[in-house]
Amino acid sequence: MSTQNHPDLPSGGPPEAVTPEAAGSAGSPRVGRVAGAVIAAGFVSFFTDISSEMVTAVLPLFLILQVGLTPLQYGVVDGLYQGVSVAVRLVGGYFADRWRRPKLVCLLGYGLSIGTKLALLRVGSASSTSLVVAVDRTGKGLRTAPRDAIIAASSARQGLGRAFGVHRAMDTAGAMIGPLLAFAILAEIPNSFGSVFVTSFWVAVVGLAVLVLFVPDLRLRATGGAVASLRGALGLVADRRVLALLLTAAPLAALTVSDGFVYLTLQQRLSVTNELFPLFAVGMSAAYLLLAVPAGRLADRVGRWRVFLAGHVLLLVGYLCLLLTSAGLLTAAVCLGMLGCYYACTDGVLAAAVAELLPDHLRGSGIALVQSAVAGGRLVSSVLFGLLWTVLGGQTPALVCFTVALALDLPLAWLLMSRTGRRPVFPVRPGEPGPTRPAAGDEREVDRVDT
Repeated sequence: MSTQNHPDLPSGGPPEAVTPEAAGSAGSPRVGRVAGAVIAAGFVSFFTDISSEMVTAVLPLFLILQVGLTPLQYGVVDGLYQGVSVAVRLVGGYFADRWRRPKLVCLLGYGLSIGTKLALLRVGSASSTSLVVAVDRTGKGLRTAPRDAIIAASSARQGLGRAFGVHRAMDTAGAMIGPLLAFAILAEIPNSFGSVFVTSFWVAVVGLAVLVLFVPDLRLRATGGAVASLRGALGLVADRRVLALLLTAAPLAALTVSDGFVYLTLQQRLSVTNELFPLFAVGMSAAYLLLAVPAGRLADRVGRWRVFLAGHVLLLVGYLCLLLTSAGLLTAAVCLGMLGCYYACTDGVLAAAVAELLPDHLRGSGIALVQSAVAGGRLVSSVLFGLLWTVLGGQTPALVCFTVALALDLPLAWLLMSRTGRRPVFPVRPGEPGPTRPAAGDEREVDRVDT
């Protein structure tokens, strides 16, 4: 089935050319509403995040208490968890563009991650844990950019922030339920990490089933018949605004303390029992859930890079609160709230900012490029924090170092983005399709292949 899209969307064409079937099932972009494809992808992420966050919520305790890793070893494993998908994200984004089948690449990614939930039952050392984590993150790296490309292709450019906000809200709802399930299991069966991993596996299977049955298989054809190429994907760095996002996002990610380390710091300061540890992730996810859609809509109105940087300012406030106030429930609430605000203002907002700049046939590759830079920064962050914790003798000195560095980097990031924010979007050579809204009459075909 081939359709033409509304002229106010990424591709031109009369609004009456969008059939009801395409609007309902293939997720054709419409102003003022969230496409069905976005909702379907949101449910996939909902179940997948229930599964993954069940594991993430207990992984620091499992690795340190049961497997016996040192803080430095945990930092390396957490770094792999955050950043092993750096190169794989580029592969996933490129092949989603090249094959014009983002759903197919998503299936490969989600399927690869499912088996790792059960594999955690057999780990007993840093090396075996690292291998399982690497496979899981490889799956995540493959699926993330193609999934975001489906969301972007199904949404109007002027509503990208809202669409990604809705998706991230559904994603975060799962991220909030996951730790609650882990808490319930550990409360009923103390230290039964295996029960958590098995339950996580079956929830992930449900998410994969939703992807197969309900997410449309979109085939995108760019204006003028342009197709993705490795040279074109790597050439995205030549665009000043894309480069500015890379140079802004990667250093900020490298100066962001991973969630696991924040939770371990709170547990030590509050003397929280192991059974209550997963509730830290619930508090963070609750704030993220409440603010994901408002932050996305605000980004559409005032500028996405402004909201992105504001999120890091809120994160800095959370770190300062953790360092400068006495330990207590209020400290934990503010820190977790600021962490949730940070994710609401950065995760989906950054994806929307990248998608806005790119031509259709390179959108997956571009999203993957920026996400890889962020994942690489987080890998560096986790390893560096674990090293500082070991060398300086505790989490607090390491957190001080990160807080100071983040405070120094934020003005530089603001200066860089403010100087590039008004520059032309992605340079277009004569005869090549551009990323900006085309003139009336230009068309992009979106073919839906039933599965």
